[in-house]
Amino acid sequence: MIKKPLKKLSDTPWWLLAASVLAIVFVWQLFTDDSYKVIVNALSRGIGTTIFVSLLAFILATLLGLLVALMKGSEIRLVREIATFYIEIVRGIPMLVLLFYIAFVGAPQLVAVFNWLCTYPIKWQWFDAMTIRDFNFTARAIFALTIGYSAFIAEVFRAGIEAVAKGQTEAAQSLGLSRMQTFRLVVWPQALRTILPPLGNDFVSMIKDSALVSALGVQDITQLGKIYSSSTFMFFETYNVVAFLYLVLTILLSLAVKWLEYSFKKQTR
Repeated sequence: MIKKPLKKLSDTPWWLLAASVLAIVFVWQLFTDDSYKVIVNALSRGIGTTIFVSLLAFILATLLGLLVALMKGSEIRLVREIATFYIEIVRGIPMLVLLFYIAFVGAPQLVAVFNWLCTYPIKWQWFDAMTIRDFNFTARAIFALTIGYSAFIAEVFRAGIEAVAKGQTEAAQSLGLSRMQTFRLVVWPQALRTILPPLGNDFVSMIKDSALVSALGVQDITQLGKIYSSSTFMFFETYNVVAFLYLVLTILLSLAVKWLEYSFKKQTR
């Protein structure tokens, strides 16, 4: 009767216990120190922005990454070379540099191209030219994160698809399935088991790298923390709260990914 609880306790991950202790200490300070309550209230407005930017950018990056991965697996050499060029160039640029480049170079060029396409060869009277102010910094940050992470996600998809044995594809095609049916019914369900863990890790990284958008003035957790700490000089307390909020988001997400992975493996047995 005593061994079962002890066995369950020994199976509990130590990192989760350590994280729980840190969370208890922080929550205790939150209830006993009024300054922490004020800081949490000041930074809580940035949680929604952080989640929105990360989630939307990740969804778009996943879709774009899947497209690039399929292009890289194409039988047409030109398509493969374009996809490889995209992946190698984007992965070689630091995320912060890519963020600045898209925000201050790429965005104005996109606006100029959009205005040109809408006014050539005939300028429509109802069309109002788009200005760079219409492309706000939040949208630019999402676009930059989408471009940056799509290259990494494309390699995740490529590795997962190539992990499926070629015999599976050949067997499906011999049964009369089309290439699309073979991918959807045979390749993709098997590849998903390989893709899911690194894809979840990329989402966790996206949450953390979303802090870079504060460099553009986007009102996320980091930006609000910078503003509050610079006005109150409470740097220690403020960045404790910033770190705690990011830890809560990433740990909860990691646990959700592990649960999803376990459920998927259980269903496919």
